[in-house]
Amino acid sequence: MIDFSLTDEQELFVAGVRELMASQNWESYFKECDAKHEYPLRWVKALAELGVDTMLLPQEYGGMGESWVSLAAIWEELGRCGAPTYVLYQLPGFSTILKYGSKAQIEKIFKFRGSGEQMFNSAITEPSAGSDVGSLKTTYTRKDGKVYLNGQKCFITSSAGVPYLIVMARDAASEKPVFSEWFVDMSLPGIKLTPLEKLGLRMDSCCEISFDNVALDESDIFGVEGGGFERVKEEFDAERFLVACTNYGVSLCAFEDAARYANLRVQFGETIGRTQLIQEKIAHMSIKLNAMKNMIYETAWKMDRGQNVTAESAMCKYYCANAAFSVVDDAMQILGGIGVTGHRVERFWRDLRVDRLSGGSDEMQILTLGRAVLKKFK
Repeated sequence: MIDFSLTDEQELFVAGVRELMASQNWESYFKECDAKHEYPLRWVKALAELGVDTMLLPQEYGGMGESWVSLAAIWEELGRCGAPTYVLYQLPGFSTILKYGSKAQIEKIFKFRGSGEQMFNSAITEPSAGSDVGSLKTTYTRKDGKVYLNGQKCFITSSAGVPYLIVMARDAASEKPVFSEWFVDMSLPGIKLTPLEKLGLRMDSCCEISFDNVALDESDIFGVEGGGFERVKEEFDAERFLVACTNYGVSLCAFEDAARYANLRVQFGETIGRTQLIQEKIAHMSIKLNAMKNMIYETAWKMDRGQNVTAESAMCKYYCANAAFSVVDDAMQILGGIGVTGHRVERFWRDLRVDRLSGGSDEMQILTLGRAVLKKFK
């Protein structure tokens, strides 16, 4: 039996986040960061001071040893307050570094604990290889005791703000495709960044990156040679789940903004919330929000028990990205002119449209889910 009720400790954690969000006018700060395309460091640092950045890290490594259910609850509360939780995707990354990184790599990343600063991200997508990861053309070549990285990556999130990138590349000397990952210091010569303008998710950078004979050491390999695909598959499951949590949270915020407005806005002598057309929108929005919440918490519950959630994370990513976009779109309709002239739902709308591509397209989630479900019946 699945019990979604939070423990006293989890409730206190959520209350702490709620108190932080009520402590000042964060929305004006988010609006400014979105307009300037700036990472909201002051806000993320405040979260890190509460321990949100290391909440999944085991206590023996200075973390809180919290669960994925706890994370879902925190993301829900932050989203409900209009926060851009999409910039927090790296925060659970301490666990990734701890599991796959070398001692030197772990030390480099762990220096960022409590800072709120961006630490690292993965660089996989290329101009000719998006969903088809097996078509990657970026290569690494060994020569005279060094490893040289050459190629291009595109649509790489956080790449203008992180000091390190974990770059997926193909062994140029191998006849069979061997894909490995490299822990790349972004200050090395031969790396060129070209920022890309985005419709949404503007508080995080997105760049094209070129690597021209970037010299690495053998010690810069991340994980084991040839193990890139396996690690990335695990990362995809977590990333898709986090995207779903973000989508649910901001759609909940948009819904509550719209519902309050519907009870205040008077037209033709009565509030618009008393009209059947608005009530129908509110009803369908509520159904979608309920479905998103249950889907997310069930998946988090399974993750906490070490179950494989490839199907569930794809389901969450696809359903929440689309259902949340629908909820936000309806909220914008209820808000009318206010919704398209500077209200925060306009920001949510732009962000959510990107999320139907970012972290894996709708189409790939459907394929992943369909295959995973059918495998259970073989």
